[in-house]
Amino acid sequence: MPKNISVIGAGYVGLITGAGLAEEGHNVVCVDIVKETVDTINSGRSHIYEKGLNRLLGKNMGKRLKATTDFKNAVQDSDISFICVGTPSGNDGSIDLKYIEDVSRNIGEILSKSEKKYHVVVIKSTVVPGTTEEFIIPLLESSGKKAGRDFGVVMNPEFLREGIAIEDFFNPDRIVIGSIDTKSGDLVEELYSRLECPVLRTDLKTAEMIKYASNSFLATKLSFINEIGNICKELDIDVDCIAKGIGMDHRISPHFLKAGPGFGGSCLPKDVRALIYRAREAGYNPELLNTVLDINREQPMRLLNIAREKIKGFDKKRVAVLGLAFKPDTDDMRDSPSIPIINELLKENAVVIAYDPKAEKNSRKIFDQGILYSDSAKDALKDADIAIIVTDWAEFSDLDFSGMKQKIVIDGRNIVKDREGIVYEGLY
Repeated sequence: MPKNISVIGAGYVGLITGAGLAEEGHNVVCVDIVKETVDTINSGRSHIYEKGLNRLLGKNMGKRLKATTDFKNAVQDSDISFICVGTPSGNDGSIDLKYIEDVSRNIGEILSKSEKKYHVVVIKSTVVPGTTEEFIIPLLESSGKKAGRDFGVVMNPEFLREGIAIEDFFNPDRIVIGSIDTKSGDLVEELYSRLECPVLRTDLKTAEMIKYASNSFLATKLSFINEIGNICKELDIDVDCIAKGIGMDHRISPHFLKAGPGFGGSCLPKDVRALIYRAREAGYNPELLNTVLDINREQPMRLLNIAREKIKGFDKKRVAVLGLAFKPDTDDMRDSPSIPIINELLKENAVVIAYDPKAEKNSRKIFDQGILYSDSAKDALKDADIAIIVTDWAEFSDLDFSGMKQKIVIDGRNIVKDREGIVYEGLY
């Protein structure tokens, strides 16, 4: 039976969750405080780039899906509210709960004035273990109503991979539902009843920790293969072949064994930092996770050091930076390795010409001046002294480097196929 759902926060997770649940047959209202974002969504378009998302929005908009700035009515008219607001990372690694606090308090006020209809609040935002019980529920209960009796609370972490998030929503490896009571967990599980995958039912704190443990393991796997790649570089060994060999072991698997200039995005760096902070609060120093971040922090500089050695310094050299997003098929630049690379190039007085198929708009928010942008990789390469490939967009594997001045190519992803006629150096 279709449910009426409000999704609070129409960012990356919220919009994909809302569109996915609408496609599953539920009636969904996405709530956001930015009117421009709401208007864009209601026109059937996304304000973020994610493959397949515009098609999904266009299919469901005006039927089972809409967006609004009206928080109060959206929650009042729904049976289930998903909290999908951001939890940005502070300088010390801790998560900032200001958005969660505002939303939780507002939902609590709305619940206090509602009739006795059982409402379920689902936390999809990533929060450290203990947050739902110790922080969110008390705010909801300021309504005078009791969690587990008058309303339900569920932690339902997301495991969406940017670039293929739509596919991940409809073909998940697992669905984790941590609930304060059986009733609320059952109602959320019913939302996903048409999706074929294992469902793990837990308590709230365990569900929170599963999200952090998953991302911390993936980050560890990436830093591991980067460390192996750094060793292979010194020993003249092909790390891609090493990754293939160890990935054949079913205990290891080939996933997340692609060496590169470091991981980024909205999840892995932030979540590892947050878990380290939470562990220290609990009196434990997670040395492995600290090392994972240390290795990742150094990877972009390794790529830059190779480039610097090849060109004998960057001063007044034209440097084509190919790829700004942290991975292909997304416009997300959060913690992208391109950021420290460009910052260092500018510091060393290089002329930076950047190109990315999708991320230029976000790059301009980070680098409001100092770098030039091209409309194509070909234009970025024209008269360049050196090219640095940061992101493995498919188009970068078949580039024509003939327009470059010196034809020096530093490949951070080892994807260039034709290496004849250029001075080529891979990161590995």
